[in-house]
Amino acid sequence: MLEKEITNKIIKAYYKVYNTLGYGFLEKVYENAMCLELHKQALFCKQQERIKVFYDGKQVGEYFADIIVENRVIIELKAAENLCYEHECQLINYLKATNIEVGLLLNFGKEPQFRRKIFTNDRKQNSDDADKTNEHG
Repeated sequence: MLEKEITNKIIKAYYKVYNTLGYGFLEKVYENAMCLELHKQALFCKQQERIKVFYDGKQVGEYFADIIVENRVIIELKAAENLCYEHECQLINYLKATNIEVGLLLNFGKEPQFRRKIFTNDRKQNSDDADKTNEHG
């Protein structure tokens, strides 16, 4: 399983945060708590990392990933009643726009829910080329 060790640590942190804070906070509260918990597990993470989106060699937009862990896993957080298809598509689009191939969708709803997503393509096979694509289109 791709990035199994990191994703296992992230899921462990997720349940610790969920069990401590419970349901009902805004996503930002969970984001901050997740980063604290991930740091306790000696994982490097960045919050609100900019992801540029290119079309035909031109930047057409940008997203902000909630958390990127070890530059290898994107975490998208939700505080919704349930995860839905649109949430999964959002995470897949983040993966499409980056070199990162693994993403976790974590929901702090009434019941804890998570989804693991993988997106690979030829552009990601050579990280040097992918970095150039992300920077220059």
